[in-house]
Amino acid sequence: MAGIHRLFAHAQELSSARVVIAIAGMEGTLASVIGGLVSCPVIAVPTSARYGASFEGLTALLAMLNLCVSGVSVVNIDNGFGAAYQASLINHLGPRDDAALDV
Repeated sequence: MAGIHRLFAHAQELSSARVVIAIAGMEGTLASVIGGLVSCPVIAVPTSARYGASFEGLTALLAMLNLCVSGVSVVNIDNGFGAAYQASLINHLGPRDDAALDV
């Protein structure tokens, strides 16, 4: 993933999130990296980047569907609305119980 150092500048904010939406094109690795950093659900959105061998988002979609990181779900290519809707449902589940995450 290009520019991974930019992600680490937001590690504290990410770790306090209730849900994270990871939007990525090309190889779609952003969701995997974030999924390894946080304990909350991650919703991956592949994008139809128009350069390289992305095949209009199919490369990112297949990569995201094959992630081995727990807690990552994937919506269809360019489906930011679907990801936001799911994130809203997660955010309205009730207060986050951080004690339940201590395993």
